[in-house]
Amino acid sequence: MRSGFPFPGTRWAHTLRRTALCLCLLGAARTAAAATLAGRVVDPDGRAVPHVRIVITGPLGAVADTVTGAAGDYEVADLPDGRYAVRVVADGFVAPVAEVIVAGGERRELPIQLRLGAVEEAIVVSASQIDAARSEIPASVTVITAADLQARQIETVADALRDVPGLSVTRSGGRGGLTSLFPRGGSSNYTLVLVDGVRTNTFGGAFDFAHLSVANIDRIEVVRGPQSALYGSEAIGAVVQVITKRGGAPSLNGLLEAGSQGTVRATVGTAGSRGAWSWGLGAERLATDGFTGATSDAGDTVTNDDYTRTQATGTLGYRGGGGVDAMVAASLGTDERGFPGPWGANPIGVFGGIDAVSRGTNENRRVGVRVAHPLPAGVRQRIEASYTDLASDFVSGFGPSSSGTKRFDGRIQEDVAVSRQLVLSAGAEFIREQGRSTFVTGDGGQPIPVNRRSLGLFGEARLTAGRRLIVTAGLRLEHMVRQAVEPDPTAFQPRPLLPRQSIRSLNPKLAAVYTVGPLAGAWATTRVRASAGTGIRPPDVFEIAFTDNADLQPERSRSVEAGVEQQLARGAVVLDAAWFGNRYDDLIVTVGRALGGASRYRTDNISNARARGLELSAQTRLPYGLRAAGTYTRLATETLAVDGLGAAPPPFRAGDPLIRRPGHQGALDLRYATSRLSAFATVTLRSRMLDLEPNFGGSGGLFDTPGYAVIDFGAAVPLRRGLELFGRINNAANRRYEETLGYPALGRTGLVGVRVAASR
Repeated sequence: MRSGFPFPGTRWAHTLRRTALCLCLLGAARTAAAATLAGRVVDPDGRAVPHVRIVITGPLGAVADTVTGAAGDYEVADLPDGRYAVRVVADGFVAPVAEVIVAGGERRELPIQLRLGAVEEAIVVSASQIDAARSEIPASVTVITAADLQARQIETVADALRDVPGLSVTRSGGRGGLTSLFPRGGSSNYTLVLVDGVRTNTFGGAFDFAHLSVANIDRIEVVRGPQSALYGSEAIGAVVQVITKRGGAPSLNGLLEAGSQGTVRATVGTAGSRGAWSWGLGAERLATDGFTGATSDAGDTVTNDDYTRTQATGTLGYRGGGGVDAMVAASLGTDERGFPGPWGANPIGVFGGIDAVSRGTNENRRVGVRVAHPLPAGVRQRIEASYTDLASDFVSGFGPSSSGTKRFDGRIQEDVAVSRQLVLSAGAEFIREQGRSTFVTGDGGQPIPVNRRSLGLFGEARLTAGRRLIVTAGLRLEHMVRQAVEPDPTAFQPRPLLPRQSIRSLNPKLAAVYTVGPLAGAWATTRVRASAGTGIRPPDVFEIAFTDNADLQPERSRSVEAGVEQQLARGAVVLDAAWFGNRYDDLIVTVGRALGGASRYRTDNISNARARGLELSAQTRLPYGLRAAGTYTRLATETLAVDGLGAAPPPFRAGDPLIRRPGHQGALDLRYATSRLSAFATVTLRSRMLDLEPNFGGSGGLFDTPGYAVIDFGAAVPLRRGLELFGRINNAANRRYEETLGYPALGRTGLVGVRVAASR
């Protein structure tokens, strides 16, 4: 049964109605003497390039966004007087940023010629309080585009993240198995995940990447390092934002593929613009038998490994006169999977056989609204609100159980361009969330929710000094209040009353990027960046429910980073290197006998860890449709002694690496694309890593999971206009390996399919 979660009261409703009225009036007001910017985009050989995105930005971010037509032409009307930067976002191409000044209702012609580029420009919305060009962000940012996903025939966001430097992805088995992301040595609940700006993590930060499909995705933005100065809690190690398709020339697309393990996947989507309105809709259905019918090393037949997933997303946007920009985004999803247990590696010989009963289902509902509009004196106001409902049910040999998260998130932000060089942002965010679980009970044995609310006050300054130096400084004060949790005297370890708790946390971040040498048109360009910041993650439902510590605090991180990006051959070759160091403090652990001298509670914030690493990447775009990219991460993690003792939490010893953080990992990606054929080949490598015994966890001891190298390749051939035949083979060498100890990964699998696309 779902517990209640009240929406904001009548005062919020009145405020929203007044805001809507003001926005309608603003939308009706048109700029008296708006200018028009138009032109034609051509490739290095002078041929028109259709379907290229043109983004026009001012001091406060993007003010217009359009796509070139069949003849490579574009036109943006209703531009207020001012100075703008014009950027082109095109797969495989780059173009110098063009600055224009428009005034008095004039019409300006701006032709643009592209050149080959290894890393195309992108407007990133996840790395600062205002959207900014990737090349001007003083942070380690990776943008994975829809073209990247299609070229490599990727199924899930998790698979797309495997090649991102600094991220380690582990999946427990085949499709649908629990999939965790470890950012730069941090824990699997240290990544804030957003879908079209809506928070999707469960209460306390956990997120299972197994069920996040790439259907209808425009791009994935990954910002590495703590981002709590921007987002508050849960953004302690990284931010991953999924942005779905919306706008452009009206289009319709679909995909149907089938292959090994009885796998069938179908998607359909549409996106486009008409006048001031834009839309995007997408849906996916996947079904697979998984390892059902396979035989384990012990001779057991695997059952109950099937998986199904259904997902739908939709956005509706409006960008009208007067600078009003509004969007509504929603998503629905459900999945179901059997759990046969860890039937792979069995290091201490205690595996009890295939679990034919356990099965889990998940449902998620998300909706978000965002409105931005100008105010007098050069100020822009942005108002956002979202609601998330996550529910999980599980059946095992011990009976049924359920858990869930409900969250309301409201945010208001003011941006002001003090000058051409200085932009200030400030605002407040209110989050009210509720976590629940069958295993969290009260004094009568009944399930009880855990309620928490937080108010974040934030500010950011962005200084641009002569286009060569960009500095951002952000600060966020988080005030979290956890409501009282009633006692549970019947538990195996009785829980006392946990009174209402109030926590304040101040999280700063300072970052800078400096461009060395010529700014535009140079054969070689060097950008140097550095940043430092902190992050927090508050306790989750179980950490609160199974403690006698009424003052359990958030886990915290401190991080520093330095990096350099080197572009050669006018952007056709891009090299990047980044060093980072993270310190994790106040980690929540079970105290037990071994740590009894450090705390009088059952659990406490007494553990610590450290992570340091080097991230390398190289990308090049060559003539004749060739592209190559490679990444490598060297990671060193260390379990430190708990506060006040020389010992680490069992079963670790001080100095042991953290589990599921490989010391070495990398990937090589090769692609070829012409009008008649496209093909790809990837090699993914990972060294051995420390893991827990798969049946008993930490009490069963620590063991190494061997490293592996996996080869995937595929190709696509157009059959006629708008119709494409494609296929791929994953794990082509049929390598036997495990990403998580005890859970065999997929062997050699093949899939073939057709893709249909139509546009005006």
